[in-house]
Amino acid sequence: MSDDPTSQANFLHVASTHIHFDWHIDFAAKVIKGVATHTLLVKEDGVKEVVFDTAALDISKADVGGEGVQFTLDPSHPVMGQALHILLSSVPAQGTTLKVTIHYKTTADCIALQWLDKEQTQGKAHPYLFSQCQPTYMRTLAPVQDSPFVKTTYTADVHSPLPALMSARRVAPPAVGPSHDGKVIGTDVVTYKYDQPVPIPSYLIALAAGNVVYKSFEVPAGKTWTSGVWAEPELIEAAFWEFKEDTARFLATEETVVPPYRFGVYDVLVLPPSFPYGGMENACLTFLTPTLLAGDRSLVDVVVHELTHSWFGNGVTHANATHFWLNEGFTTYMERVLQEKLHSPAARGFQFLLGAKGLSDALKSYADRPKYQRLIIPFDKGEDPDDAYSEVPYEKGANFLLHLEQTLGGLDVFLPYIYDYVNAYTGKSITTDIWKEHLYTYFRAHGGVEKIAALNSVNWEAWLHGEGTELPVKMKYDTTLAQQAYDLAAKWNAARGNENPAGTFTAEDIATFNSNQKVVFLQTLQAYPPLPAAHIDTLGKVYGFAENTNAEIRLRFYEVALQDRVSLSASKYTPPALEWVVGTDGSGVVKGRMKFCRPVFAAAGEVDHVLAKQTFEENQLAFHPIAQKLIAKDLHLV
Repeated sequence: MSDDPTSQANFLHVASTHIHFDWHIDFAAKVIKGVATHTLLVKEDGVKEVVFDTAALDISKADVGGEGVQFTLDPSHPVMGQALHILLSSVPAQGTTLKVTIHYKTTADCIALQWLDKEQTQGKAHPYLFSQCQPTYMRTLAPVQDSPFVKTTYTADVHSPLPALMSARRVAPPAVGPSHDGKVIGTDVVTYKYDQPVPIPSYLIALAAGNVVYKSFEVPAGKTWTSGVWAEPELIEAAFWEFKEDTARFLATEETVVPPYRFGVYDVLVLPPSFPYGGMENACLTFLTPTLLAGDRSLVDVVVHELTHSWFGNGVTHANATHFWLNEGFTTYMERVLQEKLHSPAARGFQFLLGAKGLSDALKSYADRPKYQRLIIPFDKGEDPDDAYSEVPYEKGANFLLHLEQTLGGLDVFLPYIYDYVNAYTGKSITTDIWKEHLYTYFRAHGGVEKIAALNSVNWEAWLHGEGTELPVKMKYDTTLAQQAYDLAAKWNAARGNENPAGTFTAEDIATFNSNQKVVFLQTLQAYPPLPAAHIDTLGKVYGFAENTNAEIRLRFYEVALQDRVSLSASKYTPPALEWVVGTDGSGVVKGRMKFCRPVFAAAGEVDHVLAKQTFEENQLAFHPIAQKLIAKDLHLV
């Protein structure tokens, strides 16, 4: 059927080119009912059926060209779901266009959707719904050819009692008009119309519906795209303040390095706290975690990563999960190029240093599954790509590209190549071999023998297929911004014999540190042997880390406190760490972002498995279904 290890669709024979969704959102039943109409191109002669990916869908009927046809569903596969076979009454010739309409509704097992009760929102007056379709969950929201190899345009009519957003351009009602088109929110049904004219893979189709409002950002003169923020009314001013200064500036700066932005709209949506990622690069509408609302714009650079996906992932796309690093490695690398252009070369180096700890932890976590330490992962058919989800494709991929940049002569040489790469493959889904061939072709024409010799000096096997906990090359970064953090960590390490650390360290030690420097300080401490209990208590109290509202800092403090799994300190800090994650610490905010909840549950599970298991089971529904699945694996519950 397909060469995608996660898909059963026959898109190599007949491929979807456009989808129209007509959806009715039923918040009471927690169901979406409707139809998906595919326009498909027959790619070869002899095609007798169209095969779609589905999972947990209740399909009632199908028709081809308006005529009812037979369909069958294969037995369910735990990862790939059920292949839906639409039988064709006649065999179309190559080049023929087909229209296939499928009537269906979602079920309670739709992992793409999280339905939130009104109590789980900021306003606590209306329920909320949002999707997360990456990597393979769009098939639980609609029957699709659910592979990044397939790119389609789409349109949608969404009938909803609450404002509905999609990863597309809104056609009606206008975003800047009255919320819910002036109708009664939560009672009256309004039809929201969307159009996505740029072909995108199915994992970028996204839906959210809730009591949300919009506020537009100021866009630099001469730009044809628009930008703004969506959030619940209770958060809109804080979200607008957090992102208004930088979002459009980030996007405009990126356009100085790569071809122009193609999607017309770049909005961000601040979701409820159960959203499992820092951000999701849904076309036209980046989904963001509310943990970015630090109140000081210290975490807003996450938006740089997500908007960079507009070119790397949303533009040039990995052909299948095996080559996922092409999305995330390029995006992370380019995000850091933007850090240099927006701030300084030292800021770029600092971001690589920030990522080094996460990469090291990820590589070590796969010691028993070393193939997940590779950039190119040889997935078996039906293997769950989420099992390999980690910092490896992001950080190892970014370091590989940095190594190529340094090998080939620096940014002035490498950035023109990046522009040419994006220009050549935007709108296409490619493999690593296709990327590598383009790299060689470009430098054959722009440098000749010297550049090809440089490329040949690269240990391609080690970078692309190598396993282990170390990178193939000892990387060198600009450590200017990190040195103070390193020095302070070394001072703490040297003072571990001091019985009264509170008399040695004061808040003045970190008075000039920004948030990222505090993170690097805490990460560096973890490279030393675990600190004594008195030192961890002092660290939490004197520096305020134990109560810090910046989630990045709070996470690293708990990682330091739980580093020695059998210590008294670990026993002491395990309950507050778990309370922080599930929001029973007084904040009332669940840390649903997997960057925070997964490591805390995993560490706590090693200290007190009974308490970690009990805490998770009591609060399981507060987390997104994807996070639930992976936390359960981290705690060895499945």
